[in-house]
Amino acid sequence: MEVKVTEVGLFLLLAVMDFAWGKTLTEVTCGSAFKLLNTAYKVRLHSHDIKYGSGSGQQSVTGTEVKEDVNSLWEVKGTAKAPCKRGEPVTCGSRIRFQHLQTTRNLHSHLFSSPLSGQQEISAFGDNGTGDSGDNWEVVCRGDTWGRDEVVQFRHIDTDAYLSASGNTFGRPIHGQMEIVGVSNPGSGSHWQTVEGIFIHPTAPSLKTHHEHNEL
Repeated sequence: MEVKVTEVGLFLLLAVMDFAWGKTLTEVTCGSAFKLLNTAYKVRLHSHDIKYGSGSGQQSVTGTEVKEDVNSLWEVKGTAKAPCKRGEPVTCGSRIRFQHLQTTRNLHSHLFSSPLSGQQEISAFGDNGTGDSGDNWEVVCRGDTWGRDEVVQFRHIDTDAYLSASGNTFGRPIHGQMEIVGVSNPGSGSHWQTVEGIFIHPTAPSLKTHHEHNEL
């Protein structure tokens, strides 16, 4: 049976985990699930079971200003060929995947044109986390590891494009949500920062489900 995450259920989980584990995490770790904020346009990376009407026809990926939407949660994972260890800090330059928590599809790109600006389309692809090489991204950051408060970029491995927000917004059925694209010349719209979410502690004791969080 497929389990969907709800805001209430996630809030209760966060409350329990915060009580059980009190240390502060400063690094993004493998297996953590969080929201990514575009620092230029103040939208969170978002997806939902609505397909593009053009291009690939795959599940659409957008940016939303709504802070509370559970459809903006993504789990960070290693690649299919090089999985990362749960709770392990994500290093700068490493290759990762983002799995959409609600639909279990991966953040994806390819050489289709985006619907509004004609740049590179970003979609959600695959089934229960299984996709292809178009799901792989490089973490572009300074230092050794990806810091939770750090502003970073994500480079698509197959096409060398950077995950970005275009500034263009959709009409129906996703009125007001922003187009997310891949760009070859990254500007301010290609910078992202983790915000709300569940962060897995790298040295959690015998119970493997202790988490850290920010408020939703």
